[in-house]
Amino acid sequence: MKFTKGHGTGNDFVILPDPDGALELTPQRVTELCDRRFGIGGDGVLRVVRSAKEPDGSPMAAEAEWFMDYRNSDGSVAEMCGNGVRVFARYLLSEGLATPGPSGLPIATRAGVVVAVVEGDEIRVHMTTPRVYAASTATVGPLTFTGMAVDCGNPHLVCTLHDGVELSSLDLSVSPGFDRSLFAAGVNVEFVVGAEPVESADLHVAMRVYERGSGETLSCGTGALAVGAVALRDAGRSTGVVAVDVPGGRLTVTHDETGRWWLAGPAVLVATGEVAPGPGAASGGGGASGVAAGEVAG
Repeated sequence: MKFTKGHGTGNDFVILPDPDGALELTPQRVTELCDRRFGIGGDGVLRVVRSAKEPDGSPMAAEAEWFMDYRNSDGSVAEMCGNGVRVFARYLLSEGLATPGPSGLPIATRAGVVVAVVEGDEIRVHMTTPRVYAASTATVGPLTFTGMAVDCGNPHLVCTLHDGVELSSLDLSVSPGFDRSLFAAGVNVEFVVGAEPVESADLHVAMRVYERGSGETLSCGTGALAVGAVALRDAGRSTGVVAVDVPGGRLTVTHDETGRWWLAGPAVLVATGEVAPGPGAASGGGGASGVAAGEVAG
């Protein structure tokens, strides 16, 4: 089984080409591939399949040829991944599988069709409109933080730190506590602080994130979108540009005058290789082992 490794601001993925939907991708297989010691390592898996060949994608096949089947590193299915969709677009272009139209490259996801626009090293994606809809709280150890629930096609809880709590001081080695009656399917939790102004943005914030199904990651694209939506709302702005610093770099969230929401940032392919068939790390067989066959310029 061939694979490509890619990342967006350090949020990394194992990319599996499966154009005709022939690959059996079980939760165990995903966890084996994403294991950073016994497998390839990644925050998740991106299966590249034609929309018409995937039940979740077939209703969108007329709009988008390709469907991004995203799985978290624990094997669970996710609706959307903002960094993942940019890496997915980079892969389609690098492999000659798609050519962007005048308005960009449409990609089907479980959260609907999004459109990627390539601008050199950066890719910006027209995202689904984030919906800020409820107040809630998250707990980290003895600390409780108030936050806002945001639907970006997947669930988020954006919490602004208070009382001088340092972003770096939070222990995110375990999942933050949250209201399971509001987030029955789990939630991605973002912790946010303000940052010094930058010329390229109207607002500037920094965040860390605990991703549902993956743990703390260096970046989360839909998390940045949720953070940008809350930051603009709190600032009383209906439009604007928000620079969002994550541990792996910087993402930019834009709400433009036409009402569209954009997420922009780098998308890099770093290696290709093959994965040997057979039992995986979970059973001690090393089936997720593979060797990178070459570097891909990023």
